[in-house]
Amino acid sequence: MSSSPSSTTPRNQRLAAAAIALGSFSLVLSLGSYVTAYGEPLWLVAFERAIVGHGAEAAWAVTQLCYPYVLAPLGIALLAVAWRFPEWRARVAFSLILLLLCWRGTDLLQHLYARPRRLDWVIHRETSFSFPSSHAAISLGFYGLWSVFVAKSRLPGRAVASALLAGVVALIYWSRLALGAHYVTDLVAGGFLALALVSAGVAAVPIKVFGSLTASP
Repeated sequence: MSSSPSSTTPRNQRLAAAAIALGSFSLVLSLGSYVTAYGEPLWLVAFERAIVGHGAEAAWAVTQLCYPYVLAPLGIALLAVAWRFPEWRARVAFSLILLLLCWRGTDLLQHLYARPRRLDWVIHRETSFSFPSSHAAISLGFYGLWSVFVAKSRLPGRAVASALLAGVVALIYWSRLALGAHYVTDLVAGGFLALALVSAGVAAVPIKVFGSLTASP
């Protein structure tokens, strides 16, 4: 007896998400092995040097969007939304769990590869390891995730709000280069790690977190 389309489609979607997660995480590991053995590609070094120091004050303000003293109040606000609007609870829980996984996942991989930070930093010297970028992972795995959630909601002005959240992701990526805090390969790896974690979550959790909401706050 064949399965109905309604039962096979979610299964196929979860299998596809699992494949994306595996492929993305493999890219993180491959890139980590490459930069450990060969360092940053020279053509990227020239690009990085051209960006560092430009708009540093603005970059410093933007980069703080991924620090705990900003993320913690945002998390509390999201919990309040989840309490008030039950239809958003799965998305809020999913996003906060992904936020923690992005933070801890980058921390573990940074200690695994132990890549030193750049020496041409400006404003603030960061002493933790560099690869992969936790800012890149958090920005895509949290702000980018909410950009998708908002786009698929019925909120008024959702297109503008979603675009603004996507812009936040791009600005955070830029800020890490402008401050000399990361290499491009750190940012790429952080993005792929976020994609791997989000995809793994979609594959593992039996809820449709990316479906359109039938109700809105």
